[in-house]
Amino acid sequence: MDRVLTIVTPKPGALTDAIVAEAGVALNGLGAKTAEPVWLSAGEAVDLPFTNLTNALAEGAARSVFDGRPVDMTSQTAEHRRKQLLLADMDSTIVTSESLDDLADFAGLKDQIAAITARAMKGELEFESAVKERVGMLTGMSEETLAAAFAELEYTAGAETLVRTMTNNGARCVLVSGGFKYFTSRVAAHCGFDEEHANDFIIKDGKLTGGIVEPIQNKDSKLAMLHHQIAALGLIPLETLAVGDGANDLPMIEAAGLGVAFHGKPVVSAAAPARIDHSGLTTLLFYQGYNRAEFVD
Repeated sequence: MDRVLTIVTPKPGALTDAIVAEAGVALNGLGAKTAEPVWLSAGEAVDLPFTNLTNALAEGAARSVFDGRPVDMTSQTAEHRRKQLLLADMDSTIVTSESLDDLADFAGLKDQIAAITARAMKGELEFESAVKERVGMLTGMSEETLAAAFAELEYTAGAETLVRTMTNNGARCVLVSGGFKYFTSRVAAHCGFDEEHANDFIIKDGKLTGGIVEPIQNKDSKLAMLHHQIAALGLIPLETLAVGDGANDLPMIEAAGLGVAFHGKPVVSAAAPARIDHSGLTTLLFYQGYNRAEFVD
């Protein structure tokens, strides 16, 4: 079988043999040949190998079976399924919030700055000007406040497991963010990323000046990093995985072998080849064919 449909539920136990069999029948009805399902985690994640049907038609047929129930799924070619490179966004992907918005909360400016962030992530504002505007509003903030904001960051469910499992299996994991190195360096170290790339505050006398070190990391630099890593590692695009939620992640998501919108903004989810709308980051491991016993926590 040259293709595989992976189905994941955020509620372990919610997937049953019966409904997976029903999904198989739906694919057969469109002319696919299917093999026996392979359970990656009992009641939680399953592979349905198939052939003679496009990925889009297979996924559409399976989604009709689940009829709006909260499952995540993707259909892909089986070749090079386990990726050798991960590029991951940080804010609202590896961590649950937007770090600049968290900083703004300490300054009593969260509503104003979060509104700008939301529009930028939806692609409604030009990213570089939006990030400059937001950082400018934080002029005078102390490094102690940065530390306090980092202490309150929460990691997305499965973030460490995703990175440590992939690195343990020989993949290179890179954190790429339009956020700031104060946060990315610490998040990368905590999760086990091989390297991180982000913007940098200009700090003088222990306080933010409101400036940013140029050039600003944006959607183009994220895409460029994907191409750089592919060349440096001698990979083909199909061997890569990119994940993020915002408009500045979309070019790298579209260019990766497996590009995933993680609880993405509408413009990103609509264009991404794959999505995770309900579950956590370990779904990216299931999408690659890892079973639960292989996870490194």
